[in-house]
Amino acid sequence: MCSFEFLPDRYAICRLAADDSLPQWALQNDSGKQQFVSLNWTPDELSVVCRESIVPDDVESETDWMCMRVAGKLDFSLVGILARITRYLADAHISVFAVSTFDTDYLLVKRSQWPLTIKTLSEAGCKVYPLGDA
Repeated sequence: MCSFEFLPDRYAICRLAADDSLPQWALQNDSGKQQFVSLNWTPDELSVVCRESIVPDDVESETDWMCMRVAGKLDFSLVGILARITRYLADAHISVFAVSTFDTDYLLVKRSQWPLTIKTLSEAGCKVYPLGDA
């Protein structure tokens, strides 16, 4: 069985130029809580995933994403976790934006697909609950 914790905010996936500097706005934390932010630099772009509410209007972004993470730490020796999860969602025609960290995997889905995401994962035997409600 798999378990997911979902984060309470809406998220945006932003694209900046590869030669842009680290966007300080992405690191804003006006809530006093730890936030999920992902920065990925490649030769072609700088991608930022962060709370939608802090993205400046002039930044190219795709908004209205919900975010969940695989609960607990995933050992590097585990094989196929992300593939299995995304297969459930792909079979239900749900698009996913995945971000992996040292400890776990984060999945973002459009808010319009959130109810179907919860239903699909529940039917697959997964538990989905708010962050901190384990």
